[in-house]
Amino acid sequence: MGVEIVSLADLSPLPPLEEDGKTFRENALKKARVAAQRFGRLTIADDSGLEVDCLQGAPGVRSARFAGEGASDAENNRELLRLLESVPPSQRGATFRCVIAVVSPTGKEAWVEGRCRGVIGDTERGRQGFGYDPLFLLPELGKTLAELPLEVKNRVSHRGRALAALKEALRDFL
Repeated sequence: MGVEIVSLADLSPLPPLEEDGKTFRENALKKARVAAQRFGRLTIADDSGLEVDCLQGAPGVRSARFAGEGASDAENNRELLRLLESVPPSQRGATFRCVIAVVSPTGKEAWVEGRCRGVIGDTERGRQGFGYDPLFLLPELGKTLAELPLEVKNRVSHRGRALAALKEALRDFL
């Protein structure tokens, strides 16, 4: 698209930002606004997580902290499996969601969303990916996200879908 992408790692550090929004969109926009204002650049930021149907959308925006502040991926996965212990596979539907926000230094904003629908398995499978990927089963593929080759995962995942949508949204900013 003719743009140079710069990582936050290439810029001066931002102070820690509390992700206190009630939605993925609120958190993504908050992060993008802070960085756009601080660096005076067009900024993209995301927030994503897992929503489990039978848990009324939990862990949701608390996906990274589901088992408590500073919880590891393994701890979050154990907590999820504990809560789903007596839930049959037919009731373990879940959605991975990713919202990517775009904010210009002048305050122009947009956001896009990607979703990936699946089922929470009863054991971890696969070594690719991170977070809940080893538990998130895609029935149509018969594999978890952690079992997929990266090129397949990038095509079917919530982040891959959000990035595809972002490409269109960026046209209004460039």
